[in-house]
Amino acid sequence: MNDCDTLKLKPLGLKSACANCSVLELCLPLGLNDTEVKRLDDLIVQRVKIKKGNTLYRQGDPLHALYAVRLGFFKTTLTSEDGREQVTGFQMTGEMLGMDAISEDRHACNAVALEDSEVCPIHFSQLERLSRDLPSLQHNLNKLLMSREIVRDHSLLLMMGNMNSDERLAAFFLNLSQRLSLRGYSPFNFILRMRREEIGSYLGLRLETISRGIARLRELNLLEVHAREVKILDPIGLKALIAGCGQHGNPL
Repeated sequence: MNDCDTLKLKPLGLKSACANCSVLELCLPLGLNDTEVKRLDDLIVQRVKIKKGNTLYRQGDPLHALYAVRLGFFKTTLTSEDGREQVTGFQMTGEMLGMDAISEDRHACNAVALEDSEVCPIHFSQLERLSRDLPSLQHNLNKLLMSREIVRDHSLLLMMGNMNSDERLAAFFLNLSQRLSLRGYSPFNFILRMRREEIGSYLGLRLETISRGIARLRELNLLEVHAREVKILDPIGLKALIAGCGQHGNPL
């Protein structure tokens, strides 16, 4: 199923209104005045619901739109020639999907809903035209395309290159906690939308290493994990573990 098929399958009857969106401050309209927000809102013909496990777009699909995640959780993945899946990221409410397609006009990854989700599609060619008229929108788009992705890429490289398995896992939980806090959710109690295998794929760790790492963080009284329920007990301790750069936990 590509993104065009998805848009046809699950449209919502009511049009989105950016000005009334609960994640306005996390999305493209940041810094726009009411008139500019209305012009951006006009580009969103309808919101789209994506059921858990369904694909918003696939690797190789042509670029049609960017997608603001209004509700829910996604994972992005790459599929190798032999069919193996590599998780490249997890996206939540207030974040954008589809930017991977901008440079080549084709999506470089798959985007799959980890729970029942809802996105606001923004036709990319129309967004480009509007951004030329609205400097604030162009600035926000540039930040999304460059700064945020560069920071995330560098953070992932640091995680893979300099952190041992326990530190990678601590950084993952701390990152989730901070992102959820920005959205008004509890930074200390949350539900994992992804499976442990998917976390392992993202962090470059085997499933058994993930299980041992969670047990190790529990022993250090940093967090508790029951099934998919996470309770952060000591965020300062998690930060200290990450800053230890190899002094705690087991190497890969």
